[in-house]
Amino acid sequence: MSNHTPSNHTPSNHTPSNHTPSNHTPSNHTPADLTPTPDDRFTFGLWTVGWQGRDPFGDATRPALDPVESVHRLAGLGAYGVTFHDDDLIPFGSSDTDRDHCVKRFRQALDATGMRVPMATTNLFTHPVFKDGAFTANDRDVRRYALRKTIRNIDLAVELGAGTYVAWGGREGAESGAAKDVRDALSRLKEAFDFLGDYVVTQGYDIRFAIEPKPNEPRGDILLPTIGHALAFIDSLEHADRVGLNPEVGHEQMAGLNFPHGIAQALWHGKLFHIDLNGQSGIKFDQDLRFGAGDLRQAFWLVDLLESAGYTGPRHFDFKPARTEDADGVWAAAAGNMRNYLALKAKAAAFRADPAVQAALRASRLHELARPTLGPGETPADLIADRSAFEDFDVDAAGARGMAFEQLDQLAMDHLLGI
Repeated sequence: MSNHTPSNHTPSNHTPSNHTPSNHTPSNHTPADLTPTPDDRFTFGLWTVGWQGRDPFGDATRPALDPVESVHRLAGLGAYGVTFHDDDLIPFGSSDTDRDHCVKRFRQALDATGMRVPMATTNLFTHPVFKDGAFTANDRDVRRYALRKTIRNIDLAVELGAGTYVAWGGREGAESGAAKDVRDALSRLKEAFDFLGDYVVTQGYDIRFAIEPKPNEPRGDILLPTIGHALAFIDSLEHADRVGLNPEVGHEQMAGLNFPHGIAQALWHGKLFHIDLNGQSGIKFDQDLRFGAGDLRQAFWLVDLLESAGYTGPRHFDFKPARTEDADGVWAAAAGNMRNYLALKAKAAAFRADPAVQAALRASRLHELARPTLGPGETPADLIADRSAFEDFDVDAAGARGMAFEQLDQLAMDHLLGI
């Protein structure tokens, strides 16, 4: 966990009109408070800072970036680690000799900087062979190739020390109803995860799989589109204990869903194996903005949740520097992700420590939600016999109770806005 602590706060002269004055105060950080260190466990994918700005409507605006340079630059910014698709590190179709050379240079950069590789994944979406999917392609030979490609990179991931292997099925889907029997596709997807689970167990690898849901793009509809879909699917697997989630901010928000709520459910199931942080502005294409851009309120509640829940995994940034930027803009955007997380972390800590917030939480009766509805050993007969639960319950008085949620939410806004 991070060793960053909130700085001291000075009283505000402003008294919000809809709640009583309190001694809660705005955040007043200096830049030194927001300097990331490896203890913060911030990680980046090679494909993030290495994105050349190419999109469906325009060619690249930046030259290719050497993975070795990415490692050194990210280390210099205070990052903890770096992640990769196989094709990010080793160009597709490379000979064994060229492959070994790429891995050797990458390992030397890791050793020189102390950077880690907590996670890796496989590119099963760029080459035309995957145009109809990988693990769920209608063509059996494509599915077999996809498994071999994945196994090869799992071996490298373990060699480099990764403990998590992410699976994003960006091409596992369809645009027309008759093109894909979804029941058969889910069977093939289960077959693939069961096979890969067997493989890592047989090899004695200490690595877990994390499914990354996404509703659409590049396919019209992608299988396992949300956190909930993926959780249900995991229950069907032979090695369900080794399979969890890698949810991404933008992916859930593309579907209009509340990302912190989804993360809370993943934590409740014990399935938050990894997380992708970025920004998204509503229901549209996957924007991959830097973290904190887009829906800042959800970013605040997400950081509050991760930190209060004691999440110890990497804070992984899966973003794309805007194609308007040159190389300097890329590294400024990378630094911005970490700075925004640390700023929100400090504001969330100050929010939780604020006596006015603690009073508002009590007024909102959050402590009652944590109390079981039924008493220890209480049976249906006991509940039916309890007149206070129904016959003598004053529904009008209960209905008239205020929840103080507006006050509580405004206190959060005060901290977030620094007013």
